[in-house]
Amino acid sequence: MNPRRKRRLTVVSIILFTLASATALVLYALSQNIDLFYTPTEIVEGKGAAQVKPEVGQRLRIGGLVVPGSVERIGDGLTVAFDLIDQGPATVTVEFTGILPDLFREGQGIVAQGELLSANRVLAHEVLAKHDEEYMPAELAEALKGIRHVPPSQWQQGEGTPYGSSYGGQQ
Repeated sequence: MNPRRKRRLTVVSIILFTLASATALVLYALSQNIDLFYTPTEIVEGKGAAQVKPEVGQRLRIGGLVVPGSVERIGDGLTVAFDLIDQGPATVTVEFTGILPDLFREGQGIVAQGELLSANRVLAHEVLAKHDEEYMPAELAEALKGIRHVPPSQWQQGEGTPYGSSYGGQQ
């Protein structure tokens, strides 16, 4: 092999090794920040056709409805445990220490981000309460008193738009 070809092979090998190393480091960094979404049934019974269950200690997000009567304050008053359910029969207990969102209540949909402690128990680091498109903060509702409000669910039914009937060129 002549020196020119040998040098070219060395440079190409170094470039390929550098690209492979950079790709491996990026994939490793991303794997540490991925939180997969599960429902209570998917945590208990498994997800997909292969019925893959999350591993204990895995970071995840869980979404479902808070079971009425399941909210329990523990100890200092900031620690709360409650059960989540979806359309399936499985329930998962979520433990959270902190201040719950204002919209959190029994029967309401929530999403919790945390770590799986056991087959049906999650330690949440963050709890987000869901609301529908009709939600309006009390301060905004007070400021809009007297203004005719058309809920978004009626916009598609032709009963009005938020800006009047001439909005968007429709007469």
